[in-house]
Amino acid sequence: MANKRKLVRVETPPEHPGFLGAGHIARPVVHGDFQATDPFIALMDDILDKKDTLPVGGPHPHAGFETVSLLLEGEIGDEAHAMKSGDFQIMTAGSGIVHTERIDKATKMRLLQMWLNLPKKNRWATPRVQDLPLAHVPVLNENGVQIKLYSGSFAGLTSSVQNYVPLIIADIRINTGVTTVQHLPADFNAFMYVLEGKVKVGEDEKQLNEGQVGWLSLTDSEAVSELKLSADEKAVRFVLYAARPLGEAIVSHGPFIADSEDDIKHLYQDYRLGKMKHISTVPEKQRILL
Repeated sequence: MANKRKLVRVETPPEHPGFLGAGHIARPVVHGDFQATDPFIALMDDILDKKDTLPVGGPHPHAGFETVSLLLEGEIGDEAHAMKSGDFQIMTAGSGIVHTERIDKATKMRLLQMWLNLPKKNRWATPRVQDLPLAHVPVLNENGVQIKLYSGSFAGLTSSVQNYVPLIIADIRINTGVTTVQHLPADFNAFMYVLEGKVKVGEDEKQLNEGQVGWLSLTDSEAVSELKLSADEKAVRFVLYAARPLGEAIVSHGPFIADSEDDIKHLYQDYRLGKMKHISTVPEKQRILL
């Protein structure tokens, strides 16, 4: 009998004023107990309605992990790596990199940005950035279900994104009255974040509402698991994240993830000494347009 996924934990992330000032709302979708969320370190839902032209944001460093960005609305990024609505980006910070997220005009934007752990053996990988524009995202439209696949293999689709950690990210829409069964590796830690509407999950049809995060049951089996999903009175849209846990401890401080406190100290020293390059200046082979 196939492993059937069900909702085991439902959370409603609170809204907080964001660091970009007036008009910025931030929701911590994933945070806290890393053992439970492994390999997902954090996921922030940033919603911005900026009314002025004062510049906000700017260049800052990262190291030891990957930033995984899905832009739901608006525009963000510098000229070399500008993102528009529906675009996707994975930046492997690895041994250390600086990137810029600067906004200097009135704009509306919604960005889902995750910090994804790197395997210990790849912690200090050569930095790179992969940009996947919406036009090149694999899409399935079938029987009232639309799936845009940004990473991994899912629903018969395969993304061109290269992963250090086996990772599935899918933007899924299910029409009113439609039920679908999808398949995931049973040993992938997985959660859903509802953007619009409400969805019933699993054989017990536990409901997940707009703005809620639902974590799925997890086993250590390498078999395939079934995920039953249905929309009732109106269509639903959610993002599914699933990845194989690494089971490796991390040390986190500021913009850096590492294996030890000493590593963190060295990263701050490298940044202060200007040893971290800006992502826009790295060799072409490290800037991948998919």
